[in-house]
Parts: sequence; structure tokens; C-alpha cells
Amino acid sequence: MSHAPTGARRREIWLLVATFLVAVAGLIYELIAATLSSYLLGDSVRQFSLVIGVFLSAMGVGAYLSRFVGEALRGFIWAQILLGILGGFLAPVVFYAYAWTGAVELPLFGLLIAVGILSGMEIPLIARVLKEIGAPEFRFENVLSVDYVGALAASVAFPLLIVPQLGLMSASLVFGALNLAVAGLSLWLFRSDATRSQWGVWALALLLTGAGLVQSERLVTVAEAALYEDDIILSETTPYQQITVTRFRDRVRLFLDHSIQFDSFDEYRYHEMLVHPAMSHASRRADVLILGGGDGMAAREVLRWADVAQVTLVDLDPRVTGLFQSHDDLAALNDNALRDPRVRVLNQDAWQFVEHANTQFDVVIVDLPDPKNLALSKLYSRAFYSLLMERLSPRGVMVTQAGSPFYARQAFWSVVQTVAAARNPVQVGAGPWTLPYHTYVPSFGDWGFVMAAPFAPKTGDLAVPPGLQYLTPAIWQQSHVFGADTGPIEADVNRLQSHALVGYYLDGWAKWFE
Repeated sequence: MSHAPTGARRREIWLLVATFLVAVAGLIYELIAATLSSYLLGDSVRQFSLVIGVFLSAMGVGAYLSRFVGEALRGFIWAQILLGILGGFLAPVVFYAYAWTGAVELPLFGLLIAVGILSGMEIPLIARVLKEIGAPEFRFENVLSVDYVGALAASVAFPLLIVPQLGLMSASLVFGALNLAVAGLSLWLFRSDATRSQWGVWALALLLTGAGLVQSERLVTVAEAALYEDDIILSETTPYQQITVTRFRDRVRLFLDHSIQFDSFDEYRYHEMLVHPAMSHASRRADVLILGGGDGMAAREVLRWADVAQVTLVDLDPRVTGLFQSHDDLAALNDNALRDPRVRVLNQDAWQFVEHANTQFDVVIVDLPDPKNLALSKLYSRAFYSLLMERLSPRGVMVTQAGSPFYARQAFWSVVQTVAAARNPVQVGAGPWTLPYHTYVPSFGDWGFVMAAPFAPKTGDLAVPPGLQYLTPAIWQQSHVFGADTGPIEADVNRLQSHALVGYYLDGWAKWFE
């Protein structure tokens, strides 16, 4: 006796499998849109929240509109074909729009709403088709259960597999192809109900998507060439960020999430000002902690001091530290600092490291990205600076980069106020000694720093190691002077409960560049 499933049973099984697949694809599109929005517009919490809200609302509209679809099966297949096109080309369209026009919101949210509406129509239409084919013991909650399992699978796979292996551009096209595969198999299983127009549009969409996948590397190259002035020598998406390295002749630049981190022509100005004042003011320099600075430039400057015994560098992304440790051309920029036996590289979260560290450091150097979102803002909070003060030796010195006192003036002085408000474990009830200073870095503009210590360091001329290209005692004295348009202004302390700094930062830069 044959136990092969009947045609109706095969269709029922397929529709439940299709429910799982379309749930995976739908959530992937949502995550791609949220990630793109965070990369290109900043403030990841705000952007993720907005994308999720818009997408879910659009799904609600789609669920409502599904009642007006006369033929559920044909409506479901059309939805898959359109999702294959709109969802598949979501990332390419947004990247190209940003590269050539600078516009992100309209194409991103326009496509997000369209994809959300089509995704919202899927489950009601599948449920209707199951009823129409007489699926035995059909229960709507079974469809929803499969849908939720698909969403779980997508949420786990996106950061662990999809982004590292495919990148956003290819991932968008791959899951567009998945929707088209669902449409194609549905057309074949229900071929008696399929129309020529559906077959024709499906075939054309499949051809375009296939061509996009074949040319995906070229698409990325063309889009990035429009974004960056120089030749791109490396472009890679990690679970943490987009890494891009460009070169023009001997000039190398590093971009993280499309924001410049250094230009080899002038990075020495930034790193000398970040590192050497704190090293000079510390009474001893045996153990140094660097938070961030995965490019090794800050470590290079620290190692100029002969009395340094150990440098602990904590950077979240192992790909960044790996590149600047193993790639000969990039390692040369930091004088092979990350290969030095005195440097210990730890790839972990800065907060977690500081919170659980059981050692004290003579110098702490905070070289983290700007506080453009809440995840980064917490590393500029009173709570975090209080933890750092706990990890300082009694005569130790801490310094943090603090952004531009010109472009984001209120953000800079918020960092100053926040450091000053940190707990001082050595002098209970008193805040730490603080010193704000700034200098000009051509790639960034006027850039500021804040130095702090449990006690005011002994005054005297700045002592610097030989071989510096910029910092001198005279430059150091000038760096303490702020103009009328960069000097102190009222700003709130950045606390975990409020995160005032993010608003100051975004508003300041938007005033100049939006």
C-alpha cells in the first residue's frame, strides 16, 4: 500500500513550509532595513524602534487589505513575486540612493512600508488557501505557530550567519530569491490555477534577481565607489559594524559604519593629543588600558614610553584588531604595535571588561567611537566613568576623546560635566580632577578630549617621548584655551536614565551637515 501523500496533502504541507519560509524572509527584510537605517542615519535605538513600528503597522494594513483579495491563492503568489522584487532590491536601492543623492528616508521607508503591507497579507491568504483546499483539521493557530518559529530562526541567523557571510546587499537579494522560490513552487503545485502573467512576471523577477546576485560584488563596489573618494581596498560587514578601508597613493583611511576613524595623513595629531598628555601626567606608566583603538594607533603612541610594561587593549570587533595586527600594510601604520609582546588584545565589550576587571591601571585611554546612539552613549555616562575611576591606581590618569567642541559643542561639554560628576574612590564625596583640552585635526576639525584623575597631577612642563610629529609643550598650553564659540556652555550630565548626550551630539552635527 502506498503511503505517499495525496496532492491535497502535499499542498497543505507545502503551505505550512511556505509559512515558515516567508516568515524568515519577512523578518530578515525588517532587520536589513533597521540595520541600514542605523548605519546611514545613526542612533541605532531610535532607528530600530522606528523601523519596527513602521513595519508592524504596515503589516497590520496588509492583513486588513487581504480581505479584499478575491482569489487567495493568486493573491499569495503575487505577494511573493512582489516581495521578491521589492524586498530583494531593498538594500541595493537604499545604498545607491544614499551614495548618489544622500537621500535615505524616502526610499528606505517607502520600500519598508510596501514590504510590510505585502508581508502582512501572507498569513491571512495562506489560511484562506488552506481552508479552500479542504486541509483536514485546519487550525489557524498552527499557521501562526509556524510563522513565529520562522521569525525566531531569522532573528538568530541574522547576526550570527547572514550578515557575516552575506553582507546586507547580498542578503537582501538572497531572501528576495527565497520569496521567488516560494512563488515558483506554489505556481507549480497549483499550476491549474496559475496564470500566464504570473509565470511571466515571476520568470522576469527571477532573472533580475539572479543577475543581481551574480553581480552583487560589483554592485557593492559601484555603490561604495560613489560613497568614498579613494580606492576601496577592503570592505567587510561584521556582526558589529561595516568596515571600509580606502587608499589614495600613500594615504589610508578607515571608516566604521561609513564614519571616518582616521586618515593616515593626520591621525598622528589626534593620537598624540589623546595619549601623551595623560602618559606625561601619570606618576607611573607600567600598566596601561586602552578601550577601543582597535587600529593600534593609540597603542603605538603608548609604546613610545620606555617604562610601559603591559598594554591591555579592549576592542569589541575581532576583525578590526585582526586586520591591524595581521595585514602587513595596515600593521605598518601602527608600527606593528599589536604584534608587540607587551600588548594584550581582548575582543570584548568595554563595559563588561571594566565592570569585571580585578586589576588597577596607571593610565586609562578611552578611544571609543562617538556617542551617536544609546549603545555608545552608555560608555560616556557617569556610571561608566565612575567604573573607570575605580580601575585607576590612586595616582593614575584617565583620558577620553570627547568629540568636537565646535561642531557638537554642547555634547563636548556634557562629556566634561559627566567626567567631573563621576565618583572618586580615593577622595570620597569629591569629584575627580578634570582638564578639557582640544586641538585641530584636519580630518575631523576642532577635536576635544577630557583628562581626569583622582588627584590633581603635579604641574610642570609636558614631558613627551622623542619622535612626535605634532605635540609640543607650546601646543599643549594652547590646547587649554577655548574660543567664545567653543567654550563652556550649560549641558546636562550624561546618565544611563536620560542619555542627554545622544541628543546633544545628533543635534550638533545635524546643524552643520544636514
